[in-house]
Amino acid sequence: MSQTVDRALSILPLLAEGPADLGQVADRLGVHKSTALRLLRTLNEHGLVYRQSDQRYRLGARLFALAQEAMENLDIREIAHPHLVRLNETCGHTVHLAVYEEDEVLYIDKVDSRYPVRMYSRIGKPVAITVAAVAKLLLADLPEAERRAVADKLDYPMYTPRSTPNAPAFLRELEKVRAQGWATDLGGHEESINCVAAPVRGADGRVAAAMSVSAPNVVVTADELLTLLPLVRRTADAISGEYSGRTPAKEVTS
Repeated sequence: MSQTVDRALSILPLLAEGPADLGQVADRLGVHKSTALRLLRTLNEHGLVYRQSDQRYRLGARLFALAQEAMENLDIREIAHPHLVRLNETCGHTVHLAVYEEDEVLYIDKVDSRYPVRMYSRIGKPVAITVAAVAKLLLADLPEAERRAVADKLDYPMYTPRSTPNAPAFLRELEKVRAQGWATDLGGHEESINCVAAPVRGADGRVAAAMSVSAPNVVVTADELLTLLPLVRRTADAISGEYSGRTPAKEVTS
């Protein structure tokens, strides 16, 4: 039974490459045409493959509907939270998860620092969109026309001398972030707070969320915080792998 299931599932990535006829499917699976036909008929009955008028098979609409439904029901916060906790346990600093919704970047999860000095960020609160590292990652992933439209309508408050001053500077920063794949806020919102962030990507490769590690200067310097970048990126990649379905969830142990 397991071999039958394995063979049936092996047909799907083949058809993802494009329509294939019975002989091509049989050759790829290394089975007789009668076996391949039986598998294809079963998949066709469930709407996972579709037989075209030219007798070739392609992926069925039911497969796309299932994938869309699964994506809509994924809770990125639930998936990410154990990873954020482990990162916090390793480095001790505040960890955030943020998403872009309706022209705002919002924190949807936070794990507090173990140090006495705490950040005043709150879950559900919009971030300072022109300076926050998570915001830069989320906006940098937008198509160029949309990035420019967003940048043009934003206000650019000078929270500190390091704040982003205007739309052209913001767009240059977004282009840099887009190219390097990570972002920082080194005193742009609060002079005493530094932050480094990495993107969480979905199955389509787009940035679905952004996660960050933040700490005040009295705990670590900006240079010391930047040494955590590889760890932050590995954590974001692990969340991305689980969220996109590329890698299985790892059991969380205490």
